[in-house]
Amino acid sequence: MKTIAKTASGLRRYPLWLYAVLAVITLVGIGAWVYQLMNGHHVTDMSNATYWGINITMFMFFVGLSAGGLIVASSAHVFNIESFKKVALPAVITSTVCICLAAGYILVDLGSIERIFQMIITPNLVSPLVWDMTVIALYLVINILDIVWIVKGDERKVAVLSRVALPVAVLVHSVTAWIFSLQIGHMWYSAIMAPIFVVSALDSGMALLLLVLIALKARGMFSFSDALMKSLAGLLAVFVAIDAYLIGCELLTMAYPGGHEAAAFTVLTTGATAPFFWFEVIGGLAIPFLILVFSGNRGNKVLVAVSSVLIVLGVLCKRIWLLFTAFISPYAEPSPMVPDYQMAQCTFSPTGFGAFYAPTPPEYLILFGVIALGALGFMVLTGLLSKPKDSE
Repeated sequence: MKTIAKTASGLRRYPLWLYAVLAVITLVGIGAWVYQLMNGHHVTDMSNATYWGINITMFMFFVGLSAGGLIVASSAHVFNIESFKKVALPAVITSTVCICLAAGYILVDLGSIERIFQMIITPNLVSPLVWDMTVIALYLVINILDIVWIVKGDERKVAVLSRVALPVAVLVHSVTAWIFSLQIGHMWYSAIMAPIFVVSALDSGMALLLLVLIALKARGMFSFSDALMKSLAGLLAVFVAIDAYLIGCELLTMAYPGGHEAAAFTVLTTGATAPFFWFEVIGGLAIPFLILVFSGNRGNKVLVAVSSVLIVLGVLCKRIWLLFTAFISPYAEPSPMVPDYQMAQCTFSPTGFGAFYAPTPPEYLILFGVIALGALGFMVLTGLLSKPKDSE
């Protein structure tokens, strides 16, 4: 009875109406997924020309968001950073939920569940998709073990696990990047993509972790010091600066006079996905860095929260323009899959991500359904495991 009462008390830390709303959105999303399974991928706007859509975009996005939590928690024990240990539990919970969401979008994108078993039974070991499936499974196991041992207070096991978790956290984002950088038929998929993915995962993941910590503290479910927030926000500013540097390096290579990718640079900066690119550069990199670079601002919860939101949205825009710009302007021109690649200069439509693709209503319903399910999981885990009296 005490266990049941404790569980009920933990779940009541969030309002009942929020559980209800998220449950309804989840059920609608499941219904849309069943509709897609019954009718096939033709209910989406994907095609031979655009064979990846919003599900793969969100997969990339949530794989990146999962980085911040696990890296902070692992670094706390690998480098013995005591202040980071205090936020290890919410950090790993956030990481676990995000990697589950990423896996969920892959499941939806496969089109039929039995294909998962085919990948397990007859894996193509030279395929980056198989590498990614393997490393994500390992990543999830590490997160679950981390939560269990942190809750039990087994510092020795957590410390040992952290020495494995830290390189795996970097590897999972590198392997995800290799799925795209090894696609030789498209521009912008280059050797530098793995570092770009890792760094953008660090800044978006750290930004999400700060938002989670601020939200939990506001609800009285977790406590942390202003000094820790300033430390994490300063680290976030460094990640943003490195992210901007890597993007700048790639742009210089593309835009330099006489370079064979000059046309691709024009498409990226003025074509259909240009609004996403410029929002990331200005809203997701420049503005947050200019805010967080000043020590006083890093102690202001509102400014840190605003910067973090901009960074998360900026990385989402990065995933959109990175994926769909390549479909608009095939590197191997002229592409038999896209006869008129000059469509890259089309006017941007707010309903779509480029010249050839715009998510359909079933895709949007599935998108929000998966997010709602993840939010429910996060609320349950933090409600049951967070301790309001954690010291600062």
